[in-house]
Amino acid sequence: MSGSRTDARRRLRTQFLLPGGLLAVAALGTLALVFPGASAQASTTAKASVVSSSVKACGSINLKGVSTTHNTGNPFKSTKLVCFDGMLIRYGDSAITYSNPPASYATAGKLLFDQTCSSCHGSEANGVSPSGAATIGPNLQGVGAATVDFWVTTGRMPATDIAAVEAEPKPPRLTDKQALEVAAYINSLDPSVPAVPVANLKGADVAVGADLFQLNCAACHTITGAGDALAFGTNAPSLQDRKVTAQQVAEAMRIGPANMPRFSGNLSDSQVRDVVAYVTEKIQHPSNPGGVGLGGVGPVAEGFIALLLGVGGLALVCFWIGERS
Repeated sequence: MSGSRTDARRRLRTQFLLPGGLLAVAALGTLALVFPGASAQASTTAKASVVSSSVKACGSINLKGVSTTHNTGNPFKSTKLVCFDGMLIRYGDSAITYSNPPASYATAGKLLFDQTCSSCHGSEANGVSPSGAATIGPNLQGVGAATVDFWVTTGRMPATDIAAVEAEPKPPRLTDKQALEVAAYINSLDPSVPAVPVANLKGADVAVGADLFQLNCAACHTITGAGDALAFGTNAPSLQDRKVTAQQVAEAMRIGPANMPRFSGNLSDSQVRDVVAYVTEKIQHPSNPGGVGLGGVGPVAEGFIALLLGVGGLALVCFWIGERS
């Protein structure tokens, strides 16, 4: 009797419970594979629709030279994006907001461009003269509003010496608003990025900015930001000049003017903000805890002066003691 009961239990386990358990595990595994995949597909579709909608609202934008890394100056890879009526208005994140000048500025910008820029860059800012020959100035279409604003507000353009190796910074001929007007006109010919960046310095980490400056900028601008000579008669300008604004520092990092590299995908908006904060706070307003700053020319020159005064003073003291003896 007991043997038959044992056989019945064994058949129950082998014929019903074990196959049922295996089927249940297989069913659960199938559900785990199917439903996350479906949700991921829905998420991807939703995200793609948002991006597609944004691209359509922003119109055609030239992204040449812009990284696809998140929050590095690409409007479609930024946390915030605002477009209206086929135009890119602004984009960025909590660290930097990039804004294009109003489209209404383009009319006045066209007049200013014709008066101050067209002789070198062509009437259409494309680097081509009316005769079809190349102009002395480069093609400006597709450079972005930030590029135009930087060169004009720093006084490098309009150039005073078109034969110079590089355009030197000088007091600007145009006001800040006029610079934006010219930028609006040029950008209307080929809507591009970067737009004009404004850094939110309240949340910046100056210590991180100092490390990034030493790693990426000090080789040319020196560790104190005093600037230095480069090859072929070019120079890395001084950043100690307080006329250099936070906006211009951010613009330079994103556009890479002249010999300067363009920091696009390798530095995030937050890191650019940190560098801008370090330049405008520590380099332009040094505390000099070690004593007299001596113009911030750097440790080598400062050490030479210390050696000259120290050793020279000791030599004079020794000479004076010898004379008294």
